[in-house]
Amino acid sequence: MLARLAEGSMSLDIGTLLVIATCVTALLGFFLLFAWMQDRIEALAWWGVAYLIGGLSGVLWRLGDIVSPPLPTGIAVALLFVAVGMIWSAARLFHGRPVRWGAMCLGAVIWLAACMAPAFLQSPAARVILSSIIVATYTFTIAAELWRERRKSLIRRWPAVFVPMLHGAIFLFPVALASLGVRSLATGWFAVFAIEVVLYVVGAAFIVLVLAKDRTVHRYKAAAETDPLTGLLNRRGFFEAAGALMTGKKTSQTPVSVLMFDLDHFKSINDRFGHKMGDAMLDLFAKVVRKTMRAHDVIGRFGGEEFIAILSGALADACAAAERVRSAFEAAALALESAKIPATVSIGVACGMPAVSIDILIARADAALYRAKANGRNRIEPDDAMVTDVAEHPADCRIEVRAAAYARPVPALSVPILMR
Repeated sequence: MLARLAEGSMSLDIGTLLVIATCVTALLGFFLLFAWMQDRIEALAWWGVAYLIGGLSGVLWRLGDIVSPPLPTGIAVALLFVAVGMIWSAARLFHGRPVRWGAMCLGAVIWLAACMAPAFLQSPAARVILSSIIVATYTFTIAAELWRERRKSLIRRWPAVFVPMLHGAIFLFPVALASLGVRSLATGWFAVFAIEVVLYVVGAAFIVLVLAKDRTVHRYKAAAETDPLTGLLNRRGFFEAAGALMTGKKTSQTPVSVLMFDLDHFKSINDRFGHKMGDAMLDLFAKVVRKTMRAHDVIGRFGGEEFIAILSGALADACAAAERVRSAFEAAALALESAKIPATVSIGVACGMPAVSIDILIARADAALYRAKANGRNRIEPDDAMVTDVAEHPADCRIEVRAAAYARPVPALSVPILMR
């Protein structure tokens, strides 16, 4: 059946198909370069240049006989393999991986080396088989690069992986047909490839533009949810990430813990060493807490010299994590070469079930933090009461949330606040 399809495709004008494929590829190349000028995503520039090189290879393949002086044998197809290798490199760049120049040009080198053998040039089937293997190999590696990107969900990744996988599988058909004795590889199947290439370049360009748009949206969203000084989440980003963490733990009923951090005597650091050093201490604490805590813990800057974190685990685990942060920050501040500042941090810890409102846990952790400040600073104070259900103590919860909301604007309400 596939052989009859290939033979029937001979009724299509191959020259016309080649012109269409070349024009579409070149047009998409310019379109991708325009998208790169808008978003400044390096992978788009590579992808666009690769499409333009692919279009140039089609022109040279079609008009190479009338060029004077004659082009080296196989140079048009070699340019096509360079273009495919650049697309693979673009997929690597898109996810922050370096370009492998040797591997990118390997297909073209193999093709040019094979073209030096007269027997290879005289065998249309051999040329089609080798070119199919090279294109399929690069295409499968493109799919592998996209699959390695674990930050995307499977549902969002599968079109980017499926399209190149299908393209690579189609280009492996000539190898399978050759093993079955089909001889019309260099004639009828060329039309099938030309049609498939047009569909692939259009589909691949659409996918990469969608991925680029998603990357741009993610970048702007991250900027809106990130504290510019420390690189941690701001309040908005923290509450969104904390809500997602607590929602994910409701099924397993795993307790979550909130840690409230406050740098001790931060105002005096600003007064004695200047605001530049104060900003440096905030940045230092952010680096320490990011390095000390687990990668999936949610950490944010709550405001000023206050930081907050939420993690999955019981109170004892959270206190152990808090102690690691406290001791690491104290040591890091004293290790500064420019000024050995005795900077420390006080920490309050509260634990509860994931169904509890995040505001309640923050209020309890904040109250524990005030106790840590009142009891001498540079220490950890846990809230020993496990919060299991808001309905059990509705009045207490409302009081704690209200206290957390009004404590800072009216610091004269309580003695612990005055000691801050």
